[in-house]
Amino acid sequence: MPENFKTIDFKNDELILINQTKLPLVEEYIVTDIPERIAQAIENLEVRGAPAIGITAAYAITLCFKNFKGDREEHFNNCYKLLAATRPTAVNLFWALDEMKKVFLENKTSPDLYPRLSERAKEIHEEDIRMCDAIANNGLGIFTSEMTVLTHCNTGKLATGGGGTALNVIKKGFDEGKVKFVYVDETRPLLQGSRLTAFELDKYGIPFAIITDSAAGMLMCQGKIDLAITGADRIAVNGDSANKIGTYSVAALCKFHNIPFYIAAPMSTVDSSCPTGNEIKIELRAKEEITSVKGVQITRNDYDVFSPAFDVTPSKLITGIITDKQLYRFPYDFSKPK
Repeated sequence: MPENFKTIDFKNDELILINQTKLPLVEEYIVTDIPERIAQAIENLEVRGAPAIGITAAYAITLCFKNFKGDREEHFNNCYKLLAATRPTAVNLFWALDEMKKVFLENKTSPDLYPRLSERAKEIHEEDIRMCDAIANNGLGIFTSEMTVLTHCNTGKLATGGGGTALNVIKKGFDEGKVKFVYVDETRPLLQGSRLTAFELDKYGIPFAIITDSAAGMLMCQGKIDLAITGADRIAVNGDSANKIGTYSVAALCKFHNIPFYIAAPMSTVDSSCPTGNEIKIELRAKEEITSVKGVQITRNDYDVFSPAFDVTPSKLITGIITDKQLYRFPYDFSKPK
């Protein structure tokens, strides 16, 4: 991927997002200063990945006050609610919104409100770039030799404001001669693996193959997977982790086959208000995402569909959680150094 590639950019008081629903066939960009359009982009997965969602929301809050002249308190609350409703499972979204709320409360009567909000949004973006680098460095030690890795969904540059989380660990391992091949779950129903992760691995020159989500067990049984690593959208205090639907299956298969299973995510993904995975709300997606692919109907739309966006992997199935702070191992205590 070209060094100047950016998933998210903020220029001339406008937010620029690559439309991930069009990849890898079309590279199309959304350029807007309208918060409602940004909220739509988050909800429709035009931008996705927990860190990227948080950064995007921070810029959206900023743009709420680009030219606003009315009641600031009411307007902020409305903007906050609009964005909070887009992806209720993504803790990074609420973390970023609350960071922006702090700035708003400190500057709500100031003529410099907009530049202060803009400054904090850019800081959140820059912090994510640094966090991605730290996650990659902290995760390098999970590779004990030149390994074949399985990953699920997309956790690379397209999911963050920086180099990515789990995929950034894989890239770091490849650059250091510790990763030789990657199996990419296609990731139903929206195919983030076959569309986005494959796109990034191809750009990086890392050898890979796309597999159906249901093929992972066979590969593990054949001894072809040395390690699995995914991202997370929300991590409970005890280490239970919510991630794209199918992650729990990968972790359970790894446990059965004695394969290390890791999660990589920034510390902001750890929700201190969530003791266990039982408290994590699971978002249900529209049935059309299952009954059709890219607008092409593949089954009858009147059939009933159950389509959770995430599942929760119990902490006892997770070998380690790689954060920008350090690599934590089971049992998890995020308040203490290793």
